[in-house]
Amino acid sequence: MAAAAADAAVKVAEIRDLTRIERIGAHSHIRGLGLDDTLEPRQTSQGMVGQLQARRAAGVVLEMIKGGKIAGRAILLAGQPGTGKTAIAMAMAQALGTDTPFTTLAGSEIFSLEMSKTEALTQAFRKSIGIRIKEETEIIEGEVVEIQIDRPATGTGAKVGKLIMKTTEMETIYDLGNKMIESLTKEKIQAGDIITIDKATGKITKLGRSFTRARDYDASGPETRFIQCPEGELQKRKEVIHTVSLHEIDVINSRTQGFLALFSGDTGEIKSEVREQINAKVSEWREEGKADIIPGVLFIDEVHMLDIECFSFLNRALENELAPVVIMATNRGITRIRGTHYSSPHGIPLDLLDRTIIISTSPYDERDIRDILKIRCEEEDCEISDDGLLILTRIGMEASLRYAIQLISLAYLVATRRKGTEITVEDIKKVYTLFLDEVRSTAFLKEYQDQFMFHENPEQSKFPLFTYIIYSISMPLTHLH
Repeated sequence: MAAAAADAAVKVAEIRDLTRIERIGAHSHIRGLGLDDTLEPRQTSQGMVGQLQARRAAGVVLEMIKGGKIAGRAILLAGQPGTGKTAIAMAMAQALGTDTPFTTLAGSEIFSLEMSKTEALTQAFRKSIGIRIKEETEIIEGEVVEIQIDRPATGTGAKVGKLIMKTTEMETIYDLGNKMIESLTKEKIQAGDIITIDKATGKITKLGRSFTRARDYDASGPETRFIQCPEGELQKRKEVIHTVSLHEIDVINSRTQGFLALFSGDTGEIKSEVREQINAKVSEWREEGKADIIPGVLFIDEVHMLDIECFSFLNRALENELAPVVIMATNRGITRIRGTHYSSPHGIPLDLLDRTIIISTSPYDERDIRDILKIRCEEEDCEISDDGLLILTRIGMEASLRYAIQLISLAYLVATRRKGTEITVEDIKKVYTLFLDEVRSTAFLKEYQDQFMFHENPEQSKFPLFTYIIYSISMPLTHLH
């Protein structure tokens, strides 16, 4: 099981190393929580603005997670819409880095998956727990002196060859088989390269080129990394560390296709017996010093969308020693718990609220909104005039911050069409009249509600003449009576 997990971890790492397409998202400007060494928040730092109290509290939780000693804690981010709850969670993910698992889940997401709700939550929990597996392996590390490949005269048959490698103290000749020759060719290994060969798997890793070959301009480019020739023996034992999540180990050991299910997404429901065996094996590895557990974070956004069954499951799952830190976010006040007729603060049962520590977020003031809009303009590579930023800030105060952020790219498109280099007040006015915010849209509906279908004003007829005329014009003549 350990070998399978380690092998899959290498393949998972290779997939993760692929270059991703850079896109600008709602929180792509966030780099961290913006705290100093004493966990005091700066007014504007790492993309975060304002919410000083909430960020300070999140920083304390962050230190708790980094310590790795505490599991099964629940944190609730509660506040009005547009007060930066998801931004704080994303900032924590950035601050934790890639080594700590961070899983994001929307509250409504579990109802659309082809598995039970509890299975979806279980998989999310186990994705948020990392296992750092340590194993010793024998490697050959040295500088390539020469590669000799003998091809059959007939053109068919297995290739054979020799590989001469050296360190500062010794030099050895290795016989090559067809598989190793293909690996060397694939990695484009040539004389002067410093490489490592894993004796167990045959995997070849190119570390760089030797300093003695620094003048070989034909064999090196600007990205070439020059390193010293290794010292000591060619063959040595090296400790290799693989990091893999509990869910990835579950998938590897529960399906015939093994790690391929990780990339196809066809994981399905995993039997509890498999998980119990894996938990026992992980405990055994911990006792033997072969593995460490990395407690991660599970972030559940819009947690009020979960029903009473999910909340009951969370209560039980948080007591497990292999539970991550669960961060939840909601913008609801006192509302009905889904699946019941009872109301509760934030739509969460009281017994689960007792287990949580609540971080409250508050509305942004005018200065914060201006700073956020300025950061978003920089992120979207848009120039904006001072007057334009002032008007956009006023819109953010009167309508909503999210609406103001949406207008940035729209106004910049208008500015580009008139061949302008920056967003001006006129550009913002134009898109402001084209696209309504929630307040103006509601006012429009109240004024013209009798001309819409299925309005709920009892004083008006349910199918007014105006609507009937529009409906009749849109229907084919054969359907009219």
